[in-house]
Amino acid sequence: MRTRLLIGAVGVAMGAFGALRLLQLDLPDVIDALLWLAGGVLLHDAVIAPLTIGLTVLATRVVPPRARVRVTVGLVVLATVTVTAVPVLGRFGEKPDNPTILDRDYVLGWVVFAVAVVVGTLVAGPLARMVRPGKEKPLTPSAG
Repeated sequence: MRTRLLIGAVGVAMGAFGALRLLQLDLPDVIDALLWLAGGVLLHDAVIAPLTIGLTVLATRVVPPRARVRVTVGLVVLATVTVTAVPVLGRFGEKPDNPTILDRDYVLGWVVFAVAVVVGTLVAGPLARMVRPGKEKPLTPSAG
């Protein structure tokens, strides 16, 4: 209980610090920050979440039932990161006069990430069966 209270107190303190910093800004900067925050919520609710859910529903219809949980987890992770990474993958905002902006091979990084997610989802099922033979349910913490 003390840990939860401590974490809560730290969260409240961080929120208060952020609110104070926001109030120190000029009005145009506050408006820009609020628009940016609202845009993030709208982008998530209107694009990222429906796209992720749609891809997951379509993909789980073609995989065997025992692999659906792994495929769903892999697709949710991969689709969410991919949609979020579109600005850097498309190199939007790149400026020829400033080579420090978008200075990495983000497509290669995404491919490495995607391979790690696919390998992780492929390994998760057999690994879970090795740990708990005969169980098809995912591992959950014991209630004791």
